[in-house]
Amino acid sequence: MGDKGTPKSGVWPTVKPFVNGGASGMLATCVIQPIDMIKVRIQLGQGSAAQVTRTMIKEEGFGALYKGLSAGLLRQATYTTARLGSFRILTNKAIEANDGKPLPLYQKALCGLTAGAIGASVGSPADLALIRMQADATLPAAQRRNYTNAFHALYRITADEGVLALWKGAGPTVVRAMALNMGMLASYDQSVEFFKDSLGFGEGATVLGASTVSGFFAAACSLPFDYVKTQIQKMQPDAEGKYPYTGSFDCAMKTLKAGGPLKFYTGFPVYCVRIAPHVMMTWIFLNQIQKLEKNFGL
Repeated sequence: MGDKGTPKSGVWPTVKPFVNGGASGMLATCVIQPIDMIKVRIQLGQGSAAQVTRTMIKEEGFGALYKGLSAGLLRQATYTTARLGSFRILTNKAIEANDGKPLPLYQKALCGLTAGAIGASVGSPADLALIRMQADATLPAAQRRNYTNAFHALYRITADEGVLALWKGAGPTVVRAMALNMGMLASYDQSVEFFKDSLGFGEGATVLGASTVSGFFAAACSLPFDYVKTQIQKMQPDAEGKYPYTGSFDCAMKTLKAGGPLKFYTGFPVYCVRIAPHVMMTWIFLNQIQKLEKNFGL
């Protein structure tokens, strides 16, 4: 369920949490990508989940549901590798400092916040490419960027807008990731302890129960930040070259004024359906990867 306890010395024990985290995130993304695509379209105001799905398949074909998959996989290879790996390293160090005792919830939350910030900083370019690729079909033909894959998107962004443009919207991305990972990572470890030690659940039930709790808190904590992040990353300048928002705070204030607090929860049902299963499958895949490694003595 996690590489806990006193870590062994050597290269592999150090890099294993990062390798396992990235692999589990990429496997989960392959399953969740269509739901994520629909979520972005809903946030862009294209209708309900059913309407968006019908329109996409009718007008763009079934493959449109997997548009941006390369960017999604690249994002997991960077973002999830960094956040899950750093979270396990941080918690292992904290457990050592705590004489091997389980960490209190607030320390797990701090580790989750830190891991989220690290992961988002590393994964922000891939996240920007993913959002732009998913939103491209919603733009007028003259404004479409027509990226062919994630690496083409990164190349074009760098060539057209400069290297620093890869981190456009990085502020809200990092804040959103900190909120999501605080909810996801801390609640998972806490739930594992509760289900296993207090309720006496077996391994399978513990992983399933803890991953469900983890998915709920990840979604509940992060959607408002995800909404602002999406709006910042997809914005286009008007005829005078002005952007609709000067930054994430300006976007949040204008959104609050225009639609009230519930506007931040646009697409909430689909977001929950997307976030919670991805979190759950990430933990389940991670558990299976760790079991496989244990069988091979890794």
